[in-house]
Amino acid sequence: MKVEIWSDVMCPFCYIGKRRFEEALEQFDHKDQVEIEWKSFQLNPDMKTDPNINISQYLADAKGWTLDYAQQMNNHVTQMAAEVGLTYDFDKAVVANSFKAHRFSHLAKKHNLGDKAEETLFKAYFTEGLNIDDNDTLIQLGTNIGLNAEEIKQVLESDTYADNVKYDIAEAQQLGIRGVPFFVMNNKYGVSGAQAVPVFQETIEKSFAEWQLENSKPALTVIEGESCSPNGDCN
Repeated sequence: MKVEIWSDVMCPFCYIGKRRFEEALEQFDHKDQVEIEWKSFQLNPDMKTDPNINISQYLADAKGWTLDYAQQMNNHVTQMAAEVGLTYDFDKAVVANSFKAHRFSHLAKKHNLGDKAEETLFKAYFTEGLNIDDNDTLIQLGTNIGLNAEEIKQVLESDTYADNVKYDIAEAQQLGIRGVPFFVMNNKYGVSGAQAVPVFQETIEKSFAEWQLENSKPALTVIEGESCSPNGDCN
């Protein structure tokens, strides 16, 4: 059964949602039959990368908040992240456009490393304070998960996978997805946001049961009669 996850690297609830979904999936008896595919989404496609701006100040300026309120919001999210074992450090977070990181993710997906790429990018942004719009940083992150440095470099210095990112975003719009994370299970059920683990568990079980039923049905209803098989038996 396929689970598609739309997310953005700079979305704090996407990383939290990833952990909660993983916890639910870990408790699922048929987790080895679940395929996960990450999809691109940009919360702020017009964001200009600027390592010199503090993320709290950026949010305050962008949303018309006071700096104190922006810091309070980040502190609240940091506490939520800690509850699922994640360490957020917004004081180190680099204001960066995520489009290049999404292209990097599509390269990783090509090599069946999509989930590892997402984990690495989330950690780089929220914990390590790395610039996810920087080529050298992405090359290092990629080689850490098993990608070829030269291939990463070629992708980042071109527009390779740009159309893939745009296609994911257009698909999200068609589905009516307005925020991330957004989980689509078996192309039937959508879960919006970093829901509680039991919500993910219930939806995974329901989706899988339906998927299993759909795939257990024979393609044809056969009426048996006299026939011959390839081994020469005729009856």
